[in-house]
Amino acid sequence: MLVVEQLCKSFTTAQGTLAVLQGVDLRLAHGSSLALMGESGSGKSTLLHLIAGLDRADSGRILIDDEPLDGRSETALARWRRQGIGLVFQQYNLISSLTVAANLAFQARLAQRHDRAWVDYLAERLGLSTLLQRYPEQLSGGQQQRLAIGRALAARPALLLADEPTGSLDEASSDEVLALLLQLVAEAGSSVLMVTHSRRLAAQLAQRCLLHNGRVQSEAR
Repeated sequence: MLVVEQLCKSFTTAQGTLAVLQGVDLRLAHGSSLALMGESGSGKSTLLHLIAGLDRADSGRILIDDEPLDGRSETALARWRRQGIGLVFQQYNLISSLTVAANLAFQARLAQRHDRAWVDYLAERLGLSTLLQRYPEQLSGGQQQRLAIGRALAARPALLLADEPTGSLDEASSDEVLALLLQLVAEAGSSVLMVTHSRRLAAQLAQRCLLHNGRVQSEAR
């Protein structure tokens, strides 16, 4: 469902032009999962931002179900972010003024896809059913990350983009949260592209690739 072809992106710095992506190619099928690995500064987060429509590439193409993402209007890109993707970040990005229940339903309501039964099911699977009237600051780090995952999946997005989603958790919690994420992604019918530094976590996804010097070099073993 996702095809990236010869994608390039540079940034202007005080030292001159910094080429971050230099011809990236990758493919992700419907219902599959892909771990994107690479050292810090290799362009992993930049690539996710481009796929999310948060920035525009200098050249190359991003295709979603054979339709180009580049060239879409800002309105169309905003619709893609609301309805087509779910985003999970290491820092959670929850809305502190909203309860757990409201945070959980937030993305689905924006996408006009709120399904009470599905949201209730997510809350149960994520261990949040008894915490719905609490606020994010009243949750542990693991609970906040599970809430962020639930919010991202509540609208049943075609694609889940996860940037180091368990990076702030200990190893045991990371394994538990990732296993749950992958189960719920499958139940939602979504595909997932996950940035991670961990080969152990990457091994749990169907595909793995390595981003190095701005290009996808090889499958990470």
